[in-house]
Amino acid sequence: MGEMNIYGVYVPMLLVLAAAAYAVLRLIMRLLDQWVEQGWVPMPSVFYLCLYVILLGCLHWLHTAVF
Repeated sequence: MGEMNIYGVYVPMLLVLAAAAYAVLRLIMRLLDQWVEQGWVPMPSVFYLCLYVILLGCLHWLHTAVF
């Protein structure tokens, strides 16, 4: 998968992708909190965990497809 050199420190690319997926998740959570409050999502924590894993997979696929 690779590494990224940030000011002389090698950071695993999976860590960078995980941080980016979490940032995107926090943005999406603001939009989906209305559904959670209305009761459309029965188990929000499991829903958000699944959404995070899907986002991380999509970012990983996008990273491997582009680079």
